[in-house]
Amino acid sequence: MDFSFNEEQQQLQEAVSRFVRGDYGFAQRHAIVASPEGWSRTAWQGLADLGVLAINVPEAHGGLGFGPVETALALQAAAPAMLCEPVLASAVVATVLVRDAGDAAAQADLLPAMAAGERIVVVAHEEAAARGEVRWVETRARADGDGYLLDGRKAVVLHAAAADELIVSARMSGAPGDAQGVSLFRVPRDAAGMTVHSYPTIDGLRAADIALDGVRLPASALLGAEGKGLPAVERAFGIGLAALCAEAVGTMQAMVDATVEYLKTRQQFGQPIGRFQALQHRTADMLLHLEQARSMGYLASIRCTDDDDTERRRALSAAKVTVGQAARFIGQQAVQLHGGMGMTDELDVSHWFKRLLAVGTRFGDTDSHLQRFAALSRSPATTALADE
Repeated sequence: MDFSFNEEQQQLQEAVSRFVRGDYGFAQRHAIVASPEGWSRTAWQGLADLGVLAINVPEAHGGLGFGPVETALALQAAAPAMLCEPVLASAVVATVLVRDAGDAAAQADLLPAMAAGERIVVVAHEEAAARGEVRWVETRARADGDGYLLDGRKAVVLHAAAADELIVSARMSGAPGDAQGVSLFRVPRDAAGMTVHSYPTIDGLRAADIALDGVRLPASALLGAEGKGLPAVERAFGIGLAALCAEAVGTMQAMVDATVEYLKTRQQFGQPIGRFQALQHRTADMLLHLEQARSMGYLASIRCTDDDDTERRRALSAAKVTVGQAARFIGQQAVQLHGGMGMTDELDVSHWFKRLLAVGTRFGDTDSHLQRFAALSRSPATTALADE
């Protein structure tokens, strides 16, 4: 199988790499993290000018019309900079959801503005009780006159405070966990009855818990068909998970490179510590984990749009498990091999470690995906026996 990239893909990756090296250094990111907003509008516009925000937007709406592979390359190239801007939340997950679930009017209204960096949209779907299960939705919506009323809670919605608009999932029928009955609604950031409690995450991003108390919306706020929104959310989250794996691979590559360079320069007993065989073995193990994660990241990008629901979910869970285990190993080894300095905020290593720690919890943690992979891998006969 040929894993080489075409000229357009290589140019995109190189452009993103140049941007983060030149305009998003360690000092710039530190200032962004410490700012009241927690993200940079200048950097956001720079990403828009590069075309990063338009990767998943169809050409008919002013986008590049690319897909998961190009998204993965861009996220992997940007990973060493640990971007604080809502690229994954808005330019990937929300954009894909609008593209796949929205009608022509919603697409024409949102996609060009999102591609140009003029509007930020994020998806408020996950809830505290869901524990990574996409189908678990307790938030309720009901018809009210010529509109809808929303009530419920959403948890850890990345970049919610920065969004101009949120796409909120709410159940109109059925019980939490049912595959049907969930609708999607466009909710303005300043909607009456919606409270956004924002806070920083361990890796320097901003997230929010959202309370919806009698949020009244017009009929036009419905995105897609009533009660049919969950499959589109699952697809968008699958593409987002593949992009997240690519970002983790880029972060791990940066950690391995920094660790190898440190071992070449740190002197002990009159020689670089990289000459000690025990440390060479540890870096070799880091490289093995990195290449396994890279391969599974490629698999996730290729399979995240499969029509076969079972195979798609199996591949994504397998990738999340492999990448999560590699991230844990490489992160711990990088910090330990840097010694005491690896724990300080003065080095990128500690910040990369925090980013990988956060990555491990997004779109479901390693344990939940391992359980899902095992369940999806059972033969029909075994599953039937287990259910008896």
